Amino acid sequence: MTDLSDLLASFMSRTAGAGVLSGLERLSGGANMESWSFDWAGSGYVLRRAPSAAYMADRPYGHADEAALVMAAHDAGVKAPEVVGVLADGDGMGTGYAMRRIVAAVSPATILADPPPSLLGDLGRELAHIHAIPMASVPDAIPLMDTREALAELRARFLSYGGDRPAIALAIRWCEDHLPAPAEPVLVHGDYRMGNVMVGADGLAAVLDWELAHRGDAHEDLAFGCMTVWRFGRIDKPAFGIGSLADYFAAYEAAGGVKVDHDRFRFWLIYRTLWWALGCLQMGQMWRSGADRTVERVVIGRRTAEQELDLVRLLEEEAPAAERARPLPPSPDAASAPVGEPTNREIVQAVRDWIEGAVKPATQGHAKFEVAVAMNALGIVLRDLDAGVRAEDAALADALLSGATTLAAPGLLARLRREVLDKCAVDSPKYAALAAARADWRG
Repeated sequence: MTDLSDLLASFMSRTAGAGVLSGLERLSGGANMESWSFDWAGSGYVLRRAPSAAYMADRPYGHADEAALVMAAHDAGVKAPEVVGVLADGDGMGTGYAMRRIVAAVSPATILADPPPSLLGDLGRELAHIHAIPMASVPDAIPLMDTREALAELRARFLSYGGDRPAIALAIRWCEDHLPAPAEPVLVHGDYRMGNVMVGADGLAAVLDWELAHRGDAHEDLAFGCMTVWRFGRIDKPAFGIGSLADYFAAYEAAGGVKVDHDRFRFWLIYRTLWWALGCLQMGQMWRSGADRTVERVVIGRRTAEQELDLVRLLEEEAPAAERARPLPPSPDAASAPVGEPTNREIVQAVRDWIEGAVKPATQGHAKFEVAVAMNALGIVLRDLDAGVRAEDAALADALLSGATTLAAPGLLARLRREVLDKCAVDSPKYAALAAARADWRG
């Protein structure tokens, strides 16, 4: 930290004038991307950086262009952070930029526990303002998304990951069959959701995390924050876990946003749920490759089950009424009680009990979080060993992807419902949509 302090002090002296650095504190984890809070000359700042330029190599644009985009958004009156300086090679801190610190809540749990009355309207209005940013002020490096090409890339990734998850194959085929015509492009934030906004007592305070921004369809942004996973348990409130889609759309349109096309919104809701399902699978690939060997990464890889559940819930209306009414088949039989030498399950349980009793009480800070993640990982293994449930079925996935099989096939929807219920119960038993799906499907 001493080296970073000295380097950061030199950088701030050059960009913000004389001062003294204090209160340097890392805000976020992760092996590569970092956020640091600090004070300089009586004001608060945040440094966002990647210690190595190699981390940014596979991204469509780097931190200099990202910073230029954030500055353009701020200049256009959007509630984006105020960038005060961009790191250069000679600064010795990798790539990144410094911003003025904003003091407000960012935790979805904190915000959604008592959201300000204006918040849903604020989110709709702010998104309209983002989409109104003049294209001429957007850096040339910010790419234009071709939806057909992006969907083809998702298909290719799915096949590279095994191509054997039926719910994902079903969603890919549906998106291919319902691809909307190109829309007039706007600046799309790309990650507009709870967790990436800051909220104060008076409402929306800031929009963060612009690294996925691109030019594209406004409905992509409209849909993303409405995904089930980003409602953080408030699944009865489809707009950000705060309120209704009607109120959200009305606020967006009243602020100058495009007229909402409900079919286009549905496409993007399914597309981005599919995108995140593959994103979770990618986390597992990152762990396997050695790019990120953290326990957190491999556990996120098992959150694919949440998105598969959501995809079946989104797509089930495509099935005939008789198939939607068909009862679910039973779950696989539970394992019998063990005898003889300790089983794999019992060994894992013993390790988990030891971590909970001896390790967890002695940890604090980020280490305590890592212990909780490790216990969660072992919990997944225990439930998996009990249930013996797998999500892979290459033959069915191939039939769905090719269109040879559809949800009109007798018993297919009931089978998919049972399988995603059982898999999510293993991987994410506390996922709010799981209880809702069980009630809806009488599972």
